[in-house]
Amino acid sequence: MPDRQQLEAGLQRQLDALGDRAPAGWKVGLTSGAARDSMGEGFRPFGHILPDRVFDSGARIPLAGLRTPGIENELCFRLGGALEGPVSRRQVLDAVASVAPAFELIERRLPAGAGQVAHLADNLAQWGIVVGEERQLDWEGSPFPAIAVALRRDGEEVQRVAAAGHIDDHFASIAALAAQLARFDRCLDAGARIITGSFTKQAVAGPCRYEGDFDVGAAQGLGQVVMEYV
Repeated sequence: MPDRQQLEAGLQRQLDALGDRAPAGWKVGLTSGAARDSMGEGFRPFGHILPDRVFDSGARIPLAGLRTPGIENELCFRLGGALEGPVSRRQVLDAVASVAPAFELIERRLPAGAGQVAHLADNLAQWGIVVGEERQLDWEGSPFPAIAVALRRDGEEVQRVAAAGHIDDHFASIAALAAQLARFDRCLDAGARIITGSFTKQAVAGPCRYEGDFDVGAAQGLGQVVMEYV
């Protein structure tokens, strides 16, 4: 396994490729499922989201030109205030303005066996996001541990995943992201969108319609996000 210095060199290559462009937001990597801690205990890498790759629910995305696409259900948080340097979970709670059901659109651009450092430099396979309706919640009493997410393809459920035991605390993940970015003299700007980890993971074989339902128990839901690959 590469050491921390090598991993951070991969992240620096990613930022060098981004250059002076201002990202629309960031993804926090390795926060869920079997991927958690796969690059070392507590290591939470980042990827950036380009402004022209943020789509509203209902988007139709051409498959032409995409290499080995995939789709993941995620939550997308938007910040109302900036977060700079190491921050507490309390500071994250105060900065978050909204949350929305979302898809992360993946493009696996690297050959098999490319290695972890190359994966970090390649922006963690990030291609874009599709975002549903934003909601404001009581963050302190957040219902996120009770979430169960269902993914449907062309009307048929293909995966259902519960948050409990699967995904890290979202606000702790955002704090980890702020701390990681600070190592590169970067911060989380007000208005930034942040996706905090995958619930579901599916490869995309061809044109199809996806629906992601985010259910928080029987009393409250976070809604639905929809997109089509064409």
